[in-house]
Amino acid sequence: VMGNSSEFQKAVKLVIDTVSFDKDSTVQVFEATIRVLGSLLSAHIIITDTKQPFGDMTIKDYDNELLHMAHDLAVRLLPAFENTKTGIPYPRVNLKKGVPPDSNNETCTAGAGSLLVEFGILSRLLGDSTFEWVARRAVKALWSLRSNNTGLLGNVVNIQTGHWVGKQSGLGAGSDSFYEYLLKSYILFGEKEDLEMFNDAYRNIQNHLRRGREACNEGEGDPPLYVNVNMFTGQLMNTWIDSLQAFFPGLQVLIGDVEDAICLHAFYYAIWKRYGALPERYNWQLQAPDVPFYPLRPELVESTYLLYQATKNPFYLHVGMDILQSLEKYTKAKCGYATLHHVVEKTKEDRMESFFLSETCKYLYLLFDEENPLHKSGNKYMFTTEGHIVSVDERFRNSLWQDILPEEEDSAEKMKPNELKAVNFSSNCNRVPDERRYLLPLKSNYMRQIDRMVGLI
Repeated sequence: VMGNSSEFQKAVKLVIDTVSFDKDSTVQVFEATIRVLGSLLSAHIIITDTKQPFGDMTIKDYDNELLHMAHDLAVRLLPAFENTKTGIPYPRVNLKKGVPPDSNNETCTAGAGSLLVEFGILSRLLGDSTFEWVARRAVKALWSLRSNNTGLLGNVVNIQTGHWVGKQSGLGAGSDSFYEYLLKSYILFGEKEDLEMFNDAYRNIQNHLRRGREACNEGEGDPPLYVNVNMFTGQLMNTWIDSLQAFFPGLQVLIGDVEDAICLHAFYYAIWKRYGALPERYNWQLQAPDVPFYPLRPELVESTYLLYQATKNPFYLHVGMDILQSLEKYTKAKCGYATLHHVVEKTKEDRMESFFLSETCKYLYLLFDEENPLHKSGNKYMFTTEGHIVSVDERFRNSLWQDILPEEEDSAEKMKPNELKAVNFSSNCNRVPDERRYLLPLKSNYMRQIDRMVGLI
């Protein structure tokens, strides 16, 4: 993204020369997929791009080594999908020995249902349906377990019985990237059923999780807020939201529901302004953190970046500057940036997660770099849930295995990328009108209302 080809080439060579997955190590299937598999595939796509928009990122004598490594890793993850009665994968797998004998039969919705983008890319690059097939089967299995009453999914499921162990339906931890990948796999692969599932899910989220006034920027009542409810009854389960939910405005931008995105983003930004960081869990009833640490998460930055791309409203540049200054002031350490142990006391932990570089810094950099090739090259790009760049490319839209996935025959006709139609409820605004671009995105009385709601005023 920064156009530093010598560092990129050095890093790729280092990975090719020194990394092996033939290790007696137990990994989380979800984390290994989004962090390791995703980065190998993204780098491979960048190296082999004939247009090279980011500068010369080619590798001398490159022989698809990263793709072969991705294939090797994915094969080692495959045992997680075996011996499960539902097709939903085990949460952990040993890279040498397969599923550990004492393995947990419970997994979260996001962990099991957010493998389709990376596994689908791998399948389509290799021409081998296996990986996409197991990931898609897991998504369909989860989808089939949604509540008949509300259409909602819970957050923890037993992979053998299909019984919901965690009945909380929300947009944060345990659920977040499941919804993100329904939409993103549609954007990438053009499979109609992915969009249909997403639209259905979005409709149910609006009906059962959204509280507050109907419109974001007009009318009476509380600001819109998405809460955690019981998946079967739609009843409120608790009064906290978590920082991962801050990704949702960005997803709403991708589907075209920009107005609603503006409101939810403003709520999270108000919490950031109060603490100079986002607590892991915030109790909106008590106006205080429930879980006070902040591990340098990117979700608010990501939504800020996507809202700026959609509206070009300078307000979001100010939000980005605010976030950047807080990170410099409170989290900078001698050898990097540190997790905040407590957002009020600003104590630090000796830990910097990989997503700080792959997402938080990348989205901040792109927010301010208007001229970046990612914005200017004419190519279309999508970010994985771990911030890896994938070009939205025709070769990912050819599914070679309709015969192996018979239940998908109906959706064999692909929708064109510009046919993305959202089911929006609070608005049908595809883009904020130009006359509003240089006003605050929210009317000042609604801004004040949100500030009051989080105890800023």
